[in-house]
Amino acid sequence: MTVSAPERRPVARKDAQRNRQRIIDAATQAFASGQELVKIEAIAKEAGVGVGTLYRNFPSREALVEEVYRSELARLCAMAPHLAADLSPPEAMREFMRRYQDFVATKRGMAEALRAAIASGAINHGQTREHLNGAVAVILAAGRADTSLRADVVPDDVTASMAGIMLAAVDPDQAGRMLRLLVDGLRA
Repeated sequence: MTVSAPERRPVARKDAQRNRQRIIDAATQAFASGQELVKIEAIAKEAGVGVGTLYRNFPSREALVEEVYRSELARLCAMAPHLAADLSPPEAMREFMRRYQDFVATKRGMAEALRAAIASGAINHGQTREHLNGAVAVILAAGRADTSLRADVVPDDVTASMAGIMLAAVDPDQAGRMLRLLVDGLRA
């Protein structure tokens, strides 16, 4: 007598995928709110799911933070080709930097958990830098092609400058002004 393996259900049903995305979206908003400690229960409530559903998707606060971080980084970097296609290269760079500033603001609300994820190796600065460099390279290439941006600038210098500005700025307004100055310095 042969026993057949049970049929496999799809890995994630549509409603489960929607719930997962709603949790990520709610967590992203909560972490960007500037609150020192965002409660998991508040994220679940905002997502319209139970705490059990949240923990089934993300077994720890750190796992949720890692996913929000990765999701926002991917979203930010995926914008670069669209910005380069739709705007002049200097304006695309300016808009990319504005969105980077928003990305950093999201990270501030999850700073403690993010530090733990970085310390554990779950989030790698080198990989983050690589993704950002790739996005910046797309816009720099467009600027080189139409000669609106300097040809002697490498993506890593722009990425390092953006990070430095975000660390040094005393408030979001100053960061915005400094990022605009950086774009002005990139013009050919």
